[in-house]
Amino acid sequence: MIKKIKVLRNKFKEYNIDGYVIPKNDDYFTEYSKINRLKIISNFSGSAGIAIILKNKNYLFTDGRYSIQSKMECGKNFKITSFEKLINCNLFKNLTLGIDPKLCTYSQIKRFFSKHNKIKCINSNLIDEIEKQKKKKSIPFFSLHKKIVGETTNSKLNKISRYLKKFKADYILISAPENVAWILNIRGGDCPNSPIPNSRLLISKTKKIFLISELEKCKNLIKKKIIKFNELININEFQKKILLLKGNKFIIDNNSCSIFFENIIKSKFEIVSREDPVYHLKSIKNEVEINNTIKAHIKDGVALTKFIYWMKNINKKKISEVQAQDKLENFRKMHKSYIYPSFDTIAGAGKNGAIVHYRAKKENCRVIRNKDIFLCDSGGQYKYGTTDVTRTICFSEPKQNIKNIFTRVLKGHIAVATSNLNKFNIGKKIDARARKFLKEKNLDYAHGTGHGVGYFLNVHEGPQSITKINKVKIKEGMILSNEPGYYLKNKFGIRIENLVYVKKEKNKIFFENLTMAPIEKDLINHRLLTSFEKNYLFRYHLNVYFKISKYLNIQEKKWLASFI
Repeated sequence: MIKKIKVLRNKFKEYNIDGYVIPKNDDYFTEYSKINRLKIISNFSGSAGIAIILKNKNYLFTDGRYSIQSKMECGKNFKITSFEKLINCNLFKNLTLGIDPKLCTYSQIKRFFSKHNKIKCINSNLIDEIEKQKKKKSIPFFSLHKKIVGETTNSKLNKISRYLKKFKADYILISAPENVAWILNIRGGDCPNSPIPNSRLLISKTKKIFLISELEKCKNLIKKKIIKFNELININEFQKKILLLKGNKFIIDNNSCSIFFENIIKSKFEIVSREDPVYHLKSIKNEVEINNTIKAHIKDGVALTKFIYWMKNINKKKISEVQAQDKLENFRKMHKSYIYPSFDTIAGAGKNGAIVHYRAKKENCRVIRNKDIFLCDSGGQYKYGTTDVTRTICFSEPKQNIKNIFTRVLKGHIAVATSNLNKFNIGKKIDARARKFLKEKNLDYAHGTGHGVGYFLNVHEGPQSITKINKVKIKEGMILSNEPGYYLKNKFGIRIENLVYVKKEKNKIFFENLTMAPIEKDLINHRLLTSFEKNYLFRYHLNVYFKISKYLNIQEKKWLASFI
């Protein structure tokens, strides 16, 4: 790492810069990418971060999920700083910072650097000059039938056409590949944990489309007449295509349209809006998507329940965190519709559970001990649906203070699940309900309470979320996670996570649980629960038993019945 930083600094004079910015994202702005330049230069393996290498100092900006992990992985060589301090960053002033214009947006630059520093676009990525990116094998895109997605591409294009006409715009560039996936009802294999088709889509107000991608990836789509050959644009031909288009006004997205692409579009068109409407349209799942997601969660619940039973009752060996996560993966693989994990499993025992996004590795993982609190956060991509679930379990009688904290986390989890969504209709209001019982004891957690989830797409998808700042209105059909927690450094971690969807009955909307797996009863102090909360737990476990017991063996079924 130090050698690479030195090589990078040696390039500063050549490019006349005082520092260089390395974001985690690739040029498609995806969370989980096969390209990770940030790890190359910093050794930080988290899913969110930005490094800034200066002549005499290195900064890594990340969020509360990674406060412990980042210090462990790169704290000796980097000043670890929260993302909040990156806004109008004044930790250094009057510097010229080099960036790759394909990896940053104008909105990021304005928000982070424009007030106190200058930015210089460098078309050659300096990290790639140090360590060349390996050419990834092209995985063909594939299409999904209407019976899987519930809505045709033409229907979706109609909605986008109306949006364009509203802003009197001629075109929109859909620069986020998950949004392209939603519009065209396609998926791909360009990310390690999501069926993302790395591509961009140009749409006119008359619903004419141009897919910006590689020919090799699109052959199946052309064959199935999802797109025509003359509707395919190679990335190198994009600028030429833009200059040939007729019209005046364009819509791009602030979050995923890079400086590189914005500059090309601005060379001919006026930009009239900077918001991709697909984020919101995609967040509201239709009946088919919800029903398929429910089915995926039953399959996932069976695997997780079998795993928890095995961990607590069958497994008598001293196993490692890696062996535990491999066992869970094997339980998931028992169902033919399971494809792969929706993110790298977090299996943290004892003090490792306090590392919010811990990643166990064979060479240095912990052997799980009888007195450990074990936190397991995992999920799967199924045909068809995306899951994400966390359970915290114990193997012996826990200390009273741990039971009390777990119960307060549980009370927050129940408060979220039973929220009156007519009153608590934005994430910010719901987040406060989740933290209430921990805050009574001056406890809290440094991450959001919930994130949006895609349909057979990204496990993290907005715009909806349950955080201290999110103001997006919660609507019928949205899927979110409900995951309050608590983490005591070098001791233990606790998190209880279910996915929920927003259901409507008799003009009322409410959260309905998707996740079907038992919540650890041996960590609950029942004296701290109200009769309402006890009744909620009873009904939840009764529903879990009703949905998944027929897929369990006699011993597993009997054990699951003990939760009711």
